[in-house]
Formats: sequence, structure tokens, C-alpha cells
Amino acid sequence: MKKNIIIYFLFLVLFSSCENIFAPKIDNSTSTPIISDQTTIDGVFQNFKYSYTFKDTSVYSNLLTDDFIFTYRDYALGYDVSWDKPTELKTTGGLFQNSQKLEIIWNNIILQTGDSLNQKIKRSFNLTITFNPSNVVRLNGFADMSLIKNTNDSKWRIYKWKDESF
Repeated sequence: MKKNIIIYFLFLVLFSSCENIFAPKIDNSTSTPIISDQTTIDGVFQNFKYSYTFKDTSVYSNLLTDDFIFTYRDYALGYDVSWDKPTELKTTGGLFQNSQKLEIIWNNIILQTGDSLNQKIKRSFNLTITFNPSNVVRLNGFADMSLIKNTNDSKWRIYKWKDESF
């Protein structure tokens, strides 16, 4: 009986001191935050990438002004289609829910004009949408965006976005 208690005690000590190799510790030593404060144009694009990568509708919503307008060209019908922020959030939320993985790569800025409160930016991008392993969509194109800086919180937000994907 005494031998069983000693074995049981050793067993407890041995396994309570082990680390689970399938749940490694998180490295918190990085000094670069994942989410930007959006006080720079680059911060907007970092948060955009974060929101798509992690399918975070809250971060995505904060990228857009309340009067945001999204526009894309419906080539089959031959005209532009536009919608407001609530429709954009619903549409993007559906994309987030129905895809397994999203990867957006922001390439070079082709055009940037404006001042300290308004910026017009045209930038190329590559978007890979993985719905499942046998259904992967790759889009390439340009995002033609107009951004405005909020004077209250100094954050840049998108108020117009024309998607020029092909």
C-alpha cells in the first residue's frame, strides 16, 4: 500500500511539472502591435490586413466612416454597383463566415494625392479566398480609396472604395 502511494505521488509530481508540447507558451516579447492605431495611412492598411486575416468584423468596421460607399464594376451587367456601410459589413461578414482562409497582400501604392485630412490612394492588391481546399479564388486588382482623417481621434478611415479587381 505504501509503495502504491509513493508511485502515485511520483506520478503526480512528474506529470504536474511537464509542459504540454501541443499548447506551447505564447511569445509576448514582440514589441510590434498587431493592430495599428490608424493614425497613419499605413496603419489603415495594416488593420485591413489584420481584419481579413483574423476575420475580425469589429476592426474592419472601424476602418470605415459612417457614410462609407463601396463601388465595384459588374462586368456581366455592364455598370457599377454601389452600397453603404451596413451592406458592406453584412457582405464582408458573410465572406468572413463562409471562407476558411483569407489572405490579402497590399502591393505598391500607384497614386497618392491629398492633404493632411484627405487622401486618395490607388493601390494594387492580391486577395486569396480559400472556401475549402478544392475551391480557392484568387483576385488581383486595384483598390481606389478615399480616406479622411477624423479630427477628434486623429484616425484615418475609408469613406469611398472603388474595387477594380480583375
